[in-house]
Parts: sequence; C-alpha cells; structure tokens
Amino acid sequence: MAPISDLDKLPDGQLLYLDTDGTLQKVGVYAACTGKKVVIFGVPGAFTPTCSLKHVPGFLERGPELKQLGVAHIFCIAVNDPFVVKEWAKTYSEQNRGTVQFLADGSAIYTKALGMEFDLTDKGLGMRSRRYALYVDNLIVKKANVEEGGKFEVSTADEMLKAAMSCF
Repeated sequence: MAPISDLDKLPDGQLLYLDTDGTLQKVGVYAACTGKKVVIFGVPGAFTPTCSLKHVPGFLERGPELKQLGVAHIFCIAVNDPFVVKEWAKTYSEQNRGTVQFLADGSAIYTKALGMEFDLTDKGLGMRSRRYALYVDNLIVKKANVEEGGKFEVSTADEMLKAAMSCF
C-alpha cells in the first residue's frame, strides 16, 4: 500500500495508551480527529535515539505554537505496546504538560493502514513505522511529510508549523 499523502482521508482505527491509573484506554482516530486540526507524527520506536532526542523534543517545544494555530491534538504514534509507550512518555513529563499524547500501535495495524510500515525483521527489530508527520484538518491530510531511510528532515515540528501556518 502506498503511504498516505496530501489530500487523502485518514483511515479510521484505534490506538492505545495507559492512563495515569494504568488503565488501558482506546483512542478512535475518527472520534479524535473529526472536525479538528491535528498533527500526527510517527516514530520507528520508543526510546530510539532520533525519536527521543530530536523528534519528540521538537514537538514539545513547538507544540504551544501549533496549538495557537488551532491544532487540537498532537499525537505521537509508536509501534510499541502501551506499557513501553507510557514509560517513554514519562521521560518527558517535565516538558510535556499535555502537549503531546503518546499512543501505542503495538501490532502496527494503524501504521499499516497509513501505509507507513517498515519491516526490520531481518535486523531483529520486527515491524516498525517509517518516520513521518501529518497535518490533518477534519480527517483530510493537508500535508504528509514522510522521511526517506533513516533521515530526519521533513517530519520535524518546524515543518508541521509551516504547514499549519500555510493553512491558517
């Protein structure tokens, strides 16, 4: 399946997270995104260097600006189980303050629906996600930035801020 691109409609699906009480919660993509501007960014995995040191911190820093431009939610999707994702999110608790919601796609079902799967089984890492960022308005992708290989250039928070400003 080709990766989701500009002007495509988001597929529906469910993602998971553990709330503060440790209870498993589901987020329906359509329920969370219908009638709203959202940014969704996907990472190959929790605790990986580029994701942890560059991708997430950029969205934490630029998140308030995105929200000032009408972005209701910033979702970070990782192909990990919700327990791992919760522990990863905790490492940002001082900076986050509700800016980014970390969501688990443990079996890569939603990642596959987006066409963003990246098979690293031959390296012992299993199915992962390509690195990407989507600017979405009422379920329609206005800007889809998908990285090539191991790069980190077009899926940054700064690029999503540019997309949000151009659609404002």
